[in-house]
Amino acid sequence: MSALKSLFKQTFIYGLATVLPRMLSFMLVPLYTSDGVLSSVSEYGKVSVIFSYFVLFNVILAYGMETAFFRFFNNEEDNTTVTGTSTISLIISSIFFFVLALFFQNQIASFIDIDVKYINLVIWILLLDALVIIPFAWLRATQQPMRYAVIKILNVAINLGLNLFFLLALKDLSYNFSIFDSICKDNFEISYIFIANLIASGITLLLMFPFYTRVKYIFNSDLWKRMMRYAYPVLIAGVAFSINETFDRILLKKLLPENIADTDIGMYSACYKLALFMTLFATAYRLGIEPYFFSHAKTKNPQKNYARILEFYVALGSIILLGVVVFADVLKPIIVRSEDYWEAMWVVPIILMANFFLGIYHNLSVWYKITDKTKFGAYISIAGAIITLTINILFIKEYSYKASAVATLSAYAFMMILSYYFGRKYYPIPYNLKKILLYLILSIGLAILSFYQFRGNYVVGISMLIVFLGIVYFSEKDDIKKILKTK
Repeated sequence: MSALKSLFKQTFIYGLATVLPRMLSFMLVPLYTSDGVLSSVSEYGKVSVIFSYFVLFNVILAYGMETAFFRFFNNEEDNTTVTGTSTISLIISSIFFFVLALFFQNQIASFIDIDVKYINLVIWILLLDALVIIPFAWLRATQQPMRYAVIKILNVAINLGLNLFFLLALKDLSYNFSIFDSICKDNFEISYIFIANLIASGITLLLMFPFYTRVKYIFNSDLWKRMMRYAYPVLIAGVAFSINETFDRILLKKLLPENIADTDIGMYSACYKLALFMTLFATAYRLGIEPYFFSHAKTKNPQKNYARILEFYVALGSIILLGVVVFADVLKPIIVRSEDYWEAMWVVPIILMANFFLGIYHNLSVWYKITDKTKFGAYISIAGAIITLTINILFIKEYSYKASAVATLSAYAFMMILSYYFGRKYYPIPYNLKKILLYLILSIGLAILSFYQFRGNYVVGISMLIVFLGIVYFSEKDDIKKILKTK
């Protein structure tokens, strides 16, 4: 139990590093969806499409090196060489991308149908974000979660502050102080959003710059080749995952009629954000367990702890799923301010379940990471991407964003099942399937009933939540007490 308590402490701190920044970022949704900030729902749709490309290119620029760094940092005797080799690799690849992308920015803008002025900003942001991948990974690998958390939180706080300044305060300031006239421009809101992001990323790199002054720039070509062999399936899996996560916005843009595409994307993206509570929990949990998986892989009977970790995740995730669904209409006007976006609320339970299954998949993925069978991660993610693309392409024209939501749920559910199937074969872990399935079936069933049959009936919804909380408490109370008492 002491190992699990250590994990939960790490997860809590990484949760601060993830949840608090995302909550600050979350405040941008009510800002963007408030009347008078962006000119229309379609403007928010345009921003959402650009951020979808961000996800894809962030994965490409990392090319699995972060995960490879964790693996080799824990396995190699010479950590210094691992750090130096991965750092040099990321610097060279990032600069190469930057130069190439700037040279072809007009062609890129034309191909993906995005204004070149936004492409230029995106290229700079991608470069700055790529250059902090290894420094942040190093902080996690050397167990410096507090510094990791502070810098992550500061990044989004700056981003948020600048968004508020540019979108709310700048116009009024320009009326009273001529010094602001030069930066205040009409119909420049989308550019302001990315300029805020660019400044925040630049300051983050400056804060991480001491890492670059201390690292020993030792490049071992043999080590790099081994790291790349480990990393390339992670890259493939990451690209496939980015397709599952955000490519639906890009397909909505391509497949829907031009006069409704951006508006539908805007509504879908805004209501999608109500699933953020599950995403935050799953991400924080993953950040905590990934180093734990590697560092405890050689301990005695690690499978037992891995099984308990998944059980706790499912229990907590089930509570979040049901809680958010029951109070979705209470959260709706707080997060998505304008009624113009609420038409897409139908997707909220679907996306919550999808992200819940994704979190389970990340827990199950321990088997192929610690057995160096990362190619299976690529295979599974590709299978999910095929499902995502197929359902979206076949059904977007008829069902719009509803097809995208169902595609996301189907892909993550299939990935979860595949990972369990192959994991049982190559690295058996004694999961308590009866308890896990009980939590899953009960929470999903109650969530569907609450939202689609008893929506707005809080007596029924809250009663369901209380009953489920009672079941979880009585099932887990002994282990919870042991964890809390462990020193």
